[in-house]
Amino acid sequence: MEVRHDASGWHANAQEDMLALEVPVALVYNGISHAVMMASPTDLEDLALGFSLSEGILAHPHECYDMELREEEHGLAVQLTISTQRLVELKQRRRNLTGRTGCGLCGTESLEQAISPIPHVIAPALSDAAIQHALGELLAHQPLQAVTGASHGAAWCDLNGRIQRLREDVGRHNALDKLIGSLAGHGVLLDEGFVLVSSRASYEMVHKCASAGIGALVAVSAATALAVEQAREAGLLLAGFARPGRHLIYHRPLTTAAYAQDG
Repeated sequence: MEVRHDASGWHANAQEDMLALEVPVALVYNGISHAVMMASPTDLEDLALGFSLSEGILAHPHECYDMELREEEHGLAVQLTISTQRLVELKQRRRNLTGRTGCGLCGTESLEQAISPIPHVIAPALSDAAIQHALGELLAHQPLQAVTGASHGAAWCDLNGRIQRLREDVGRHNALDKLIGSLAGHGVLLDEGFVLVSSRASYEMVHKCASAGIGALVAVSAATALAVEQAREAGLLLAGFARPGRHLIYHRPLTTAAYAQDG
């Protein structure tokens, strides 16, 4: 039911609305359930691969030998078969988390452990015009957002700002992981584009991009202070508050500045 107010008061009208689906999705590695997240039930193979890469469970896509999506009683499960070495490392990671009660942040005991080292990336020569072009295309590539108003989008754009692929999810991290998984699965060259997200740029978003080898992230909303700090450390180009006709550059590596401003 839709409720509106006008000069004569409040009025209620029956109205159909499309709702975004949100279901539990388990990621299971060689029979071991490692993570359960609430996600949109689309592109879940991309989500599983992207999460595995951005969280350091896998170093390369070829370390995942097989993947199967299964319907279970209370949700969905993606069953991954990964290399023995990666499974050993995953088990060790899980043992390290067991019984930790220090700061309560993902089982870590200190800030130093919470903020893991970020890989260095090479930022592309990205022009301001390309950022604006991609922003202008974003809504047209978000069908789920168009009908529900409740999903985030993560888009891969070429250096001219043309959107090449986009993934959607009710969670911004999930949307980015889906995009990372799609890029890795199709062998896309990551030095020839940038990521545009419909959300804010958090520390996790910057870290996921850098872990995947992506050198530029543009967000529709703001960046956090830690996200900017990490972008500087990684050499990642970070922009936010991307709106028609304006955007804010938080960090643009000097090696790309001249080209980007001229472009």
